[in-house]
Amino acid sequence: MFRELELRGRVGFPINSLDGNGLVAHSSVVTSLLKELLLVKSTKDHGYFLAITKLKSIGNGEIEEESSDIFFPVAFFCRTFLPVKGDVMLGVVHKIYKRGVFLRCGPMKFVYLSATKMPNFHYIRRKTQEVFMNDDLLRIENGVVIRFVVFAVSWRKKHWDAEREFFVLASLEGDCLGPVSLPGSDELDS
Repeated sequence: MFRELELRGRVGFPINSLDGNGLVAHSSVVTSLLKELLLVKSTKDHGYFLAITKLKSIGNGEIEEESSDIFFPVAFFCRTFLPVKGDVMLGVVHKIYKRGVFLRCGPMKFVYLSATKMPNFHYIRRKTQEVFMNDDLLRIENGVVIRFVVFAVSWRKKHWDAEREFFVLASLEGDCLGPVSLPGSDELDS
């Protein structure tokens, strides 16, 4: 799920942005790294890039004559989020269909929970409201938090409008999985 990794890369700056001593501020390096990681978004091996936690080192700059930029090799630690089969996660329902629901979980937008992977839950449509409900009257509807297990994971560099995204299939088959009550929710009020 969450991982702390050490990575290496290169950060470029225009030569005229260096200070009088030929140095670049640490904050500028971190800002530049964050911009690059935002563009990359995720990789198959590392998952989604969430934050830079520590700048380990900045090497000596090398001038690239074609662009008149100076590039610094950097080593840094960052936090990532990598979904793996078997992980138990929490997600929020944001779309309901007769055959299943879509959840959002952290940076992941494509978590699908099929109706076939929701034991004892049945699809019910009342006027404009769609829900899945079980015999104990537990409801799966928009905005509900679901504890699920990752059943399958696929990473796609480009798939329709989604770029560099993980696609996750979820399941409620197992103990302690399904809708959860969180502190402050309406269900706890008397």
